[in-house]
Amino acid sequence: MVAPRTETRRDCRGQKNRIESAAMSDQADRLIRVAEQLIETDMLLGGEFIPAGGTPAPEIVPEATPAPGPRAKLPEYTPTQKADMLKNLNEEVRNCTECQLGDSRTNTVFGEGDPGANLMFVGEAPGADEDASGRPFVGRAGALLTKMIEAMGLTREDVFICNMLKCRPPNNRAPGPQELQCCWSFLVRQLQIIQPKVIVTLGNPATHGLLDTKVGITKLRGNWQSLPNIGDGLEGIDVMPTFHPAYVLRQYTPDNRQKVWSDLQAVMDKLGLKPPKKK
Repeated sequence: MVAPRTETRRDCRGQKNRIESAAMSDQADRLIRVAEQLIETDMLLGGEFIPAGGTPAPEIVPEATPAPGPRAKLPEYTPTQKADMLKNLNEEVRNCTECQLGDSRTNTVFGEGDPGANLMFVGEAPGADEDASGRPFVGRAGALLTKMIEAMGLTREDVFICNMLKCRPPNNRAPGPQELQCCWSFLVRQLQIIQPKVIVTLGNPATHGLLDTKVGITKLRGNWQSLPNIGDGLEGIDVMPTFHPAYVLRQYTPDNRQKVWSDLQAVMDKLGLKPPKKK
């Protein structure tokens, strides 16, 4: 029979061994985890050194992101060629019956101005006056747009003016998605023929359509934007959103007029235009 004191000593030694064994196991686990973390970090960072004499990890070289290429270059047309191409495109517009607006229009409103203009104004859709005359921006809003252009030292003949839609929606309602889609190719081809350096979008619909954004005009106006890739050779054209003349007439405050004039001054600076001399 073993003495009680001897048995107690054996129990204590066994417990001590178990504790030491558990401690060594925990320490080994910690060392393994630390080593694994070091190896993983080293591999992620592409280093060549792994502690504890391990086999060096191969260097990880990230794939290079290709730099964006230059904008596709459109053919250089002569002024006569541009005028002829716009004339032919206008005939396509006049014969278009792709949407229901072809049944209700009086005239199509293609656009007008310099076929080689550096500056293009794009609005939403023709109104009653435009539908009757076949010309863009000839009502009260058009008169204000003319004053805006003249304040820049230009005339309507120096720029090109058009709308997203080429036909008037009944009762001046907002353009429908199908109507915008049917006219989209006409607008893109106008831009590709004219090749403006700057586009001024007038109001929310034109700004949303050309920039493919839902951000409101009050936040975008006064800030230069880049035309997305809506057609060959067009990506990257400078766009200045501003208020539509019709909105300015409805909210004819000094603040709104100053904001529009500030936007136009930024366009003048971009194009190197000097303010006209005061008479």
